Amino acid sequence: MKVLFVSDSHGLTSELEKIVEKHQNDVDLFIHCGDSELPPDHPALKKYVVVAGNCDFDERYTEDLVKKAGDKMIFITHGHKYSVKSNLMKISYKAREVGADIVCFGHSHYLGAEMDRGILLINPGSIRLPRGRMERTYVILEIMEKSYDLHVYDVDKGELKELAQTFLY
Repeated sequence: MKVLFVSDSHGLTSELEKIVEKHQNDVDLFIHCGDSELPPDHPALKKYVVVAGNCDFDERYTEDLVKKAGDKMIFITHGHKYSVKSNLMKISYKAREVGADIVCFGHSHYLGAEMDRGILLINPGSIRLPRGRMERTYVILEIMEKSYDLHVYDVDKGELKELAQTFLY
């Protein structure tokens, strides 16, 4: 199973559509971790499971969501309610509380992934205003039998192969 994570698009639409078009035949689930700044029924978000970010004010969004992907549970949030710019402790505790295997979030605009006591935490960065790097990143995670294969993509350049990682679980 392959899951695509994107976050912090801040009003972009053509990029979200381009990502879906590029990966629609090889990705099973598209997730947007908030700050789309678009209404939930916007055509650019049609294929995405989306949560509210701190810049999303439409009441139809939910702040947190748990979604099943194969035999794994994914906790989806923007991260602003869990102080992810300071540390990942609160979001990690929340992931345990909801029984998640994987947690995805945005908010900081910093690309990153790490295992925390058996839970994979992923921030796909930002496709609008990245911090810490120039590339406008999103992530595709392949859920394997005993590992996660994480691949990082730039909206314009494609896969950034040097950033690929494998996490055993």
